[in-house]
Amino acid sequence: MAARPTDEAFLRQAIDLARASIALASPNPNVGAIIADDNGNIVGSGSHTYDGVKHAEILALDQAGAKARGATLYINLEPCSHQGRTGPCADALIAAGIKRVAAGMEDPNPQVSGKGLARLRDAGVAVVSGILEAEARELNEAFAKYIRHHTPLITLKAAMTLDGKIAPPPAEAQAATAVKSAASSAGGSSGGWITSELARAHVQELRHQHDAIMVGVGTIIADDPLLTDRTGRPRRRPLLRLVVDSRLRLPLASRIARSANGDVMVLCAFAEENAKRRLQEHGIRVEQIPAVDVDGRPSMQGIARRLGELEITSLLIEGGALVNWAALASGVVDKVFLYYAPKILAGTGSVPFAAGAGFRGMSEAAHLKTFRLHRFGEDFAVEGYLRDPYE
Repeated sequence: MAARPTDEAFLRQAIDLARASIALASPNPNVGAIIADDNGNIVGSGSHTYDGVKHAEILALDQAGAKARGATLYINLEPCSHQGRTGPCADALIAAGIKRVAAGMEDPNPQVSGKGLARLRDAGVAVVSGILEAEARELNEAFAKYIRHHTPLITLKAAMTLDGKIAPPPAEAQAATAVKSAASSAGGSSGGWITSELARAHVQELRHQHDAIMVGVGTIIADDPLLTDRTGRPRRRPLLRLVVDSRLRLPLASRIARSANGDVMVLCAFAEENAKRRLQEHGIRVEQIPAVDVDGRPSMQGIARRLGELEITSLLIEGGALVNWAALASGVVDKVFLYYAPKILAGTGSVPFAAGAGFRGMSEAAHLKTFRLHRFGEDFAVEGYLRDPYE
């Protein structure tokens, strides 16, 4: 069935509604729905949140009431056709008399995957799909990875100079850390940052879009970050703060430890009981990952599997050089978001983006399949994919 000239405008409104559910719908997808009558009047709308249980199209039907009969549903993701926490939405749309559905994309969930649209067509509902599909796919890429592979979409984020340095030499880094900590307490900024305030504000947007964030314990010891979502927008679950810490060295005086409230998790391969108990007494969860890398650290694949079991659909890695290399070398990274400042540190003492054995040649190098550039004032960023989360 052909699309109408007005379909894209209504679908864009549905996508905007779906975006409003970011951090509120996980582990479910972000879905927004609009119901419009033949005169172009919106008679119902809805945005799904996990705690709200009802799906976006059901909320829109509830609002539209009898006006849903003969109307068109605009939705960014195919209506479901299976019994989950709620009944099949496709059946509810048919019963309400919806005569046409315009969808952004098919559901990547293998339980649905075209079956919802097929059920609608079989009932005589006119269906068109693929409108603004690229935007719809990007919005739910974490859900797609999670529902198909049972592991989170993993994004590696770093801020660096043009020559690939993420921190100055240790002596200067320690001084910058002290200034940063004081500035953070006062709500200001300092000269110790690599990237601009605009770029750092965007990092908070990235954090808001993710279920979890991860660093190595070396980053905690060196920088004492808080690792919170500071957008101020609501979340269903607090951002889960993960620390890869093989020897349970996390300082109890660190800001992340002092602020722990069930939202800080230490990941290790072997946990000494006294050290484990000490962390747990301060509200810090300790997870032992059975799979171990050659250096004795918990494996990245093991971490990804465990996070999937915990219904974490997206992970943002903000680690130091060692964690960055471990993630890349293990092959778990799906996506990168790399910020660059127009600065050059140089020098052998500066900290590189990734530190490890390195790939043995260009044929083994991590290769972005697709990418795009963003500008943040004088800074820029590369957002790219090592693999398609829908594959």
